[in-house]
Amino acid sequence: MPKRFVVSASRFSELPRFPAGVDLAEALTSAARRLHETPTPHSTLDTAVRLAVDLLPGAEYAGISVIERNTRRRPLAWTDELVRDIEARRPAGEQKPYWDRLWTAPVAEPADGDGEGQGEDAGNALAELGGLRSALSLRLRADRRRLTVLTAYARKPRAFDEVTRRVGRLFTAHVGIALDSATVREQLTEAMHTRDLIGQATGILMERMDIDAAGAFDSLVRASQRENVKLRDLARRIVDAHSTPDAR
Repeated sequence: MPKRFVVSASRFSELPRFPAGVDLAEALTSAARRLHETPTPHSTLDTAVRLAVDLLPGAEYAGISVIERNTRRRPLAWTDELVRDIEARRPAGEQKPYWDRLWTAPVAEPADGDGEGQGEDAGNALAELGGLRSALSLRLRADRRRLTVLTAYARKPRAFDEVTRRVGRLFTAHVGIALDSATVREQLTEAMHTRDLIGQATGILMERMDIDAAGAFDSLVRASQRENVKLRDLARRIVDAHSTPDAR
């Protein structure tokens, strides 16, 4: 059992300490720093699964996936091909998978142990783990249509306890914030690139058609609607065509 320390005169409960005296707050701060240094949402997810193995007591593997309302999972990041295979697998039979509970709860896991005395549902849930014996799923994002979920796995039965669940919830809060930040940065970058691309296309049309900027932009919009093509994609086609020797 990990050691614990007491924060006096605080409304927070006792927090666990990691081996070798590494404080949980320090570990989470370091993890948050690494997460916020990631430039894209994909790299944030990739960093998060590696950090999960380091941070969550008992974790040996980790993966992040999107869960749709029809209970299908799509892997986004994983520490091992085994995890990707598990998370891409469609649940067998008509039983709802254990992680379906994440629509209403922040944490879910299959029945622990080796399935003895746990009933058929427990055996089915553990069989879905592809030879692994423990899984702990934590909700990262949620809306009406989909969930983004981080899952830790272990070969040992009953590998995850209340400490793991508490640390996991703290860690996924940091992952969620970092993921939102990376998504906003990516969207802003894309918006700037799109603006520059449309500006270049508008300039090309002004030159070709001998019209002003407003007329060129209006022509670009009409062409986009007529051809049912996104304005950004049409602008890219115009710029790319203009840069070829034949177009010149």
